Amino acid sequence: MSDILLSFRGREIRAADVVFLRQLIADHPGLSRRALSARVCQAWNWTQPNGQLRDQVCRSLMLRLHRSGHIELPAPKRKVVNNAIRHRHVRTVVSLDSAPIEGTLHSLGPLEIQLVRRAEGEDLFAQLLRDHHYLGYTRPVGEHLKYLILAGNRPVACMGWGSAPLKLDLRDRFVGAPKESYQHHLHFIAYNTRYLILPWVRVPHLASHLLARIARRISTDWQELYGHPVVLLESFVDTERFAGTCYRAANWQCVGRSNGFGTKSKHGDTTSIKEMWVYPLGRNFRARLLAP
Repeated sequence: MSDILLSFRGREIRAADVVFLRQLIADHPGLSRRALSARVCQAWNWTQPNGQLRDQVCRSLMLRLHRSGHIELPAPKRKVVNNAIRHRHVRTVVSLDSAPIEGTLHSLGPLEIQLVRRAEGEDLFAQLLRDHHYLGYTRPVGEHLKYLILAGNRPVACMGWGSAPLKLDLRDRFVGAPKESYQHHLHFIAYNTRYLILPWVRVPHLASHLLARIARRISTDWQELYGHPVVLLESFVDTERFAGTCYRAANWQCVGRSNGFGTKSKHGDTTSIKEMWVYPLGRNFRARLLAP
């Protein structure tokens, strides 16, 4: 009979792990929860692909075990600020010129693609999505990149990328293997979380042009920030709103449609049908994902 108590972020937690945690807490009664989680990460060699400790994930695991009665953590040393609530507010940083931008792609002149993750322009990125994207702005968690695109000094588009969803049957079929075969390399996949062409920008082929340009640089940008490349891009297109034209024009592949039950659906609730589009970054992407 298996002694697995739970599976957390791809790690199986067994009875022996709980015994270890209890002994660690007993041996170091003066350590904070943060310090304890750092020691656990070191003992378990629990690190991110860039070598940093998975400290926050470990604290979440320990808190879950604490709440379920498996371990008893020391009392928090200070009140924790709820960042999810604090970051819901998006500042208005600039009043935008909404005069129409029309013409050809060539007439726009040079387009500047700015990587604004933890950089100047990040607040404007959030403001644009809040005001003009039908899904609004949600502060990303985990690995992510934010691109702001300008024509001259005027923003024309922005594009967000994040960590790939954990479970997608459509992806499994495209990769040709069950998720268990490549979940250890899931960080090699980037998910297009947001794509916005500002509503007053009406320039044919702009959307597919930007997709192609981002695809040529995103793996290098990911490597510089997180210490590893990405080998596959993916996105979902709401079929009630869009036809996926720009993805098709940028040589992405449509691999199927969702069944209308999103990852956050509850009690049988359905969502709109979405098409899944993918773009491999190289012919060996399957070998990279399926490598041991």
